[in-house]
Amino acid sequence: MNLKFGTGGLRATMAPGPDHMNLETIQEATLGVAAYAKEQSDHPSAALAYDSRNHSEEFAREAARVLAMQGCKAYIYPKLMPTPTLSFAVRHLKTTVGIVVTASHNPREYNGYKVYGSDGCQVTNEAADRIQQHIWAADKSQARGGKTFEEYVEDGQIVLIDEKTLKAFLAAIIRKRTKKELTSGLKVVYTPLYGAGLIPVTSILKYIGIKDLQIVTEQAKPNGDFPTCPYPNPESPDALKIGLEWCEKTGADLLIATDPDSDRLGVVAKKGDKYERLNGNEVGILLLEYILRCRKAAGTLPEHPVTVRTIVSTSMVDRIAEAYGVEVIQTLTGFKWIGEQIGKLEQAGEEDRYVFGFEESCGYLIGSYVRDKDAVGAAMMFCEMADTYKAEGKTVWDALDDLYAKYGHYETTLKTYEFNGAEADKRMAQIREGLNSPEGMKFGGSKVVRYKDYKDGVDGLPASNVLQMWMEDGSEAVIRPSGTEPKIKVYTEKLV
Repeated sequence: MNLKFGTGGLRATMAPGPDHMNLETIQEATLGVAAYAKEQSDHPSAALAYDSRNHSEEFAREAARVLAMQGCKAYIYPKLMPTPTLSFAVRHLKTTVGIVVTASHNPREYNGYKVYGSDGCQVTNEAADRIQQHIWAADKSQARGGKTFEEYVEDGQIVLIDEKTLKAFLAAIIRKRTKKELTSGLKVVYTPLYGAGLIPVTSILKYIGIKDLQIVTEQAKPNGDFPTCPYPNPESPDALKIGLEWCEKTGADLLIATDPDSDRLGVVAKKGDKYERLNGNEVGILLLEYILRCRKAAGTLPEHPVTVRTIVSTSMVDRIAEAYGVEVIQTLTGFKWIGEQIGKLEQAGEEDRYVFGFEESCGYLIGSYVRDKDAVGAAMMFCEMADTYKAEGKTVWDALDDLYAKYGHYETTLKTYEFNGAEADKRMAQIREGLNSPEGMKFGGSKVVRYKDYKDGVDGLPASNVLQMWMEDGSEAVIRPSGTEPKIKVYTEKLV
């Protein structure tokens, strides 16, 4: 296998060959994971889930079969499920590792294979390196032959995860509710973008009392070809086009969208007589302030509350947190780092201090019940918030303006530069090398007065190929290569 196993596992286009996602690469990766799990436990086990992408179910079942063949008990959801339900299942079932077959929001040609530790977080750098070593050392023939998936189910080495686990996941979300009933008659359109979110998201929205809930039927049924949105990303205007048409027809207050594995949430809200998409930072600060305000009013805010954000997410979080006496913990990009912080609080017996965490790429977590981003819980909380504001005669855009008036208007942008071909990594490395000492350079027309280069680790954060800069005009910027695609991302922020 030529694919490099990292903290995000594997992600590549689906095709034959050692540098693509196919049954052979799944088998090799699973041999490595099985060997790692046997190092961690005398009774190794794994939980598995998969999304709606082409071959996801096939890949997940084969991974379960190889695990069983290697002496690891495998628990697998019998139907497609959101990534956060996998993180939940790992801790709920107390398994050694977890695997979810998904390429998240990547284009339809992709699939992926993410691995979780016993804490429900994506594996650490050290664990990923160890799994990679096991993959290199594996005898490929050990994945061949043996019993079928069905035979391993019959003898109990593979166990189908029952409905109780999903119900426990939904119950954990429901415990985070901020109100007993909705009163505004909120109208919601929802699209799962052909993915795994349909059942859990609609179930929880109906439970909390959304009576006018319209499902975008063209995008409701799981379909790995994503015929109306080949790039099924809730941040993409093209992916939301049909959902917006439904909003226009129904006069909905909100459009909410989840990506194929339902860990990211996209939101479009009515603004006057138009509909506009809220970016990930806007959704994040709205949810943070709402949760803090509600919990303070209810007397459920812990004594020393904590919120967690990534370094590329808006620093407006810090202003809101300060007003409520909340500690802000910053992490590198990637929700595994947010999950890691929750784990540290749990180890210290302070898990209840966590109140909210988010990253600007539409990932949110409203409680510590999982260790990854969760669009199911975020969808519930956003609808409760929108209902509250509508009952007050406001839209969520009005509420956002109120926050800007109180804390300052932080304007954020994200620009992505894509590279193609065999020279992509080399070209990206050259660009990054040219920014090693940016002080005195001009960025966006203003001189860089301070910077942090995370290549050797900064402020207690691990080493990462990230550069953070502060300019003379008060603006900030973060530059980093994408962890999953040949892209360089540039994030900017300025108080306007």
